[in-house]
Amino acid sequence: MIGKYTHFGVVKMNSRYKTYPEYKNSEIRFLNVIPQHWAISKVRFISSFGRGLGITKANLQDIGIPCVSYGEVHSKYGFEVNPSKHCLKCVDEEYLITSPDSLLAKGDFVFADTSEDIEGSGNFTQLTSNETLFAGYHTVVVRPSSDNYYRFLAYMFDSSEFRSQIRDAVKGVKVFSVTQAILKNTNVWLPTYEEQQKIANFLDHETAKIDTLIVKQEKLIELLKEKRQAVISHAVTKGLNPNAPMKDSGVEWLGEVPEHWVISRAKFLTDFITSGSRGWAEYYSDEGALFFRIANLTRNTIEPKLESIQNVTPPEGKEGGRAKIKKNDLLVSITADLGSICVANKEIENGYVSQHVALCRPNNFVSSARWLGYFFLSDAAKEQLLGSGYGGTKIQLSLEDVKELILVMPNHNEQIDIANFIDKKMAMFLKLSTRAEEQIKLLLERKTALISAAVTGKIDVRDWEES
Repeated sequence: MIGKYTHFGVVKMNSRYKTYPEYKNSEIRFLNVIPQHWAISKVRFISSFGRGLGITKANLQDIGIPCVSYGEVHSKYGFEVNPSKHCLKCVDEEYLITSPDSLLAKGDFVFADTSEDIEGSGNFTQLTSNETLFAGYHTVVVRPSSDNYYRFLAYMFDSSEFRSQIRDAVKGVKVFSVTQAILKNTNVWLPTYEEQQKIANFLDHETAKIDTLIVKQEKLIELLKEKRQAVISHAVTKGLNPNAPMKDSGVEWLGEVPEHWVISRAKFLTDFITSGSRGWAEYYSDEGALFFRIANLTRNTIEPKLESIQNVTPPEGKEGGRAKIKKNDLLVSITADLGSICVANKEIENGYVSQHVALCRPNNFVSSARWLGYFFLSDAAKEQLLGSGYGGTKIQLSLEDVKELILVMPNHNEQIDIANFIDKKMAMFLKLSTRAEEQIKLLLERKTALISAAVTGKIDVRDWEES
């Protein structure tokens, strides 16, 4: 017999919210208890199902009827989508006749039926307007009946308790495929329609406030990035002395520079500039020397990015040895995100660079490799490198482009002073950005917890009124 529970297994979020008077065992994995009067069902009993258009990217175009495919579900829109607010690829109007089951109505859900990682399993988007919109390729459509409030269902589908059921069902396979059968058999828990509306209205209001705070933190991070870039660009082109006599550099993207600084090119400040050789993939291994790739570079800092590491065990005398990394070498991307850079430290010393990375070894004119690295990060260098890129869809630089980079060189002591100044500013910006990112993480956790608490009945919001 299913017993009754008073606050059993229920976590109060804080004193603002009360709990239901009685609870019962849900008998659902990942969900302990629910309010006594809530019903248990499955998705198949509250919805009908459809499938997205059987098309590929080649069928999509810039005009026509908007179409949301699995890529948009995973990477762009997440919880809800209104085509008037987002840029979606389109299909011809002929699909209105040939594929009416793939045409969405307000409140319909579009689940991505494949995912590369288990965390993405169960990702969905919901149409929140009355505009004409198709479900695209690799999607499953869930059409809730009018017996339940579609906004409540959206929050329930977004809860960790519901998603955990999906992830458990697809666990153990290489490609995480969310089929109609999996969705149909997933458990749901349902208060009355009026209560569903109350919960959804509460969550709409409260999560909107959280989202506003998140946006503020995101804007702060963007402002810090802009400020960081401005500090770097000013320091390496104008110096640290605001009263220094200036001269016209004669270079548009440099403007005025300190009078005693020297206009030069990268090739005159380096012993050599080279890049890695081809064919390194056959030497990939779990151990051995670091193989430095574009994935290890960023435009945000001159430090190496070591989250994605590849090792190699090259044979003796491998031709790529000419590009073996030494401490203080500059490593610059010459494909993809042009001008991403790092200054080699002990962590990557004795590694090898790929063919997509230029290795620049500073000569005796450079007393601080970090100063030179910061110049490569500056707006002045970025303007030149992007302007030198070529190659149609795959923009890239030649080694000659890197060699011909125009820069302005302070004396040895100023190079060191400028590098130290920027290092301190970068540390400050990093601290502030990290604090903002931590705030975003906490806010997202708060949002997830609030959704979970409301849609599983851990808190009772039936008496809630918007304030």
